Amino acid sequence: MPGGPGKLGNPKKVRSFWKELPILVIIALALALLIKTFLVQAFSIPSDSMQNTLQRGDRVLVDKLTPWFGSEPQRGEVVVFHDPGGWLGETQTSDSGPVAEGIQKALSFIGLMPSAEEKDLIKRVIAVGGDTVSCKRGGKVVVNGKPLDEPYIFPGNTPCDEKPFGPIKVPEGRIWVMGDHRQDSLDSRYHQNLNNGTVSVDDVVGRAFVVAWPIDRWSTLSVPGTFDQPGLGAAAAMAPSAVGLAGAVPIVLWRRRRLIAKVRAEAEARPDRLTADG
Repeated sequence: MPGGPGKLGNPKKVRSFWKELPILVIIALALALLIKTFLVQAFSIPSDSMQNTLQRGDRVLVDKLTPWFGSEPQRGEVVVFHDPGGWLGETQTSDSGPVAEGIQKALSFIGLMPSAEEKDLIKRVIAVGGDTVSCKRGGKVVVNGKPLDEPYIFPGNTPCDEKPFGPIKVPEGRIWVMGDHRQDSLDSRYHQNLNNGTVSVDDVVGRAFVVAWPIDRWSTLSVPGTFDQPGLGAAAAMAPSAVGLAGAVPIVLWRRRRLIAKVRAEAEARPDRLTADG
């Protein structure tokens, strides 16, 4: 068959590694950008406000996926959030040169390094929408009447002696946050002039779930057991029940009206049927 042997004898040429390398780099960058935008992003700890849980210079990975599915911050989680307004003050200027700044911006764009320009903070969620939170000098932080046992507080610190507060009712869709280093954290306690110090859940970037760098500090950021104590979520748990009850009442009334209307219709029709049968 003409041409047959020639086709079999000329296998397709394999591209060289150097020709495929640009394509692989583009794919890798696209995947990194996708992950940074929707899944996970790296953040650098800029201060001592979360010691000893987090140290200055630690790199944490932040879960950005679950908020896309409607998940909101929970008590005890460590979260990254945008500056609600004036918490960070003036932005500090970088001391690095233009080349280093360019590399920083390029890597932060694809999520491989934290951004030097983003005005974000990292704190622990103490109370969520519907909760009542307070703390008296010499006492513990109290949420919905339950005192918190906070082993994560920086050694030597008190829960709130330097800045007592409350009671404060946290509005729905907002959270009350505090740093673990209580005497070195300008958190919700110090910004009560705006929304009582609470932060909108819309400003939350995501939950920090692991310390990824340096290697010798690798650890997960789990929710402390004190936030699982019975009754702590009672106030917040009432809201869904109330919504469910409010939704159920109209349905019950509607069904009851239909049943009454049906019984009346049958009662009105019954004499006619008896006359016809007679």
